[in-house]
Amino acid sequence: MIAVIQRVSEASVTIGGVVRGQIKTGFMVLLGVTHTDTPEDVEWLSKKIVGMRVFNDADEKMNLDLAAVSGSVLLISQFTLHASTKKGNRPGFTEAARPEVAIPLYERMIAQLTADLGHSIQTGEFGADMKVALVNDGPVTIVIDTKNKQ
Repeated sequence: MIAVIQRVSEASVTIGGVVRGQIKTGFMVLLGVTHTDTPEDVEWLSKKIVGMRVFNDADEKMNLDLAAVSGSVLLISQFTLHASTKKGNRPGFTEAARPEVAIPLYERMIAQLTADLGHSIQTGEFGADMKVALVNDGPVTIVIDTKNKQ
């Protein structure tokens, strides 16, 4: 499972011309699921996201987590995070999980983030053509791969 986490001052996702989800301060998270991901990956990654201390404290040091800034999460499914670019110029997506694997794990991540944050999160729609807008604050962008827990 790969997550691209962006600290934002605002973010939204629009589907078919209708805003589906939007947040102010928090994280816009792109989530890519591969066929070897497990519920344990979901739990580990959710705790990492919720506990990540990248918001500024009174001394302008990145020292605060989502709870400390009353932050929100906008979670977007993003199978292209598992693109293979080894051959040619057209990416391959064989490492991205099929919907029958990815959807339950995506839904589990929604539930896990909601539980770990203590409030609901905003989401896109799995498999939809989405337009994502955000203001990356900092910019701060962090990539986490559950297969490389460093």
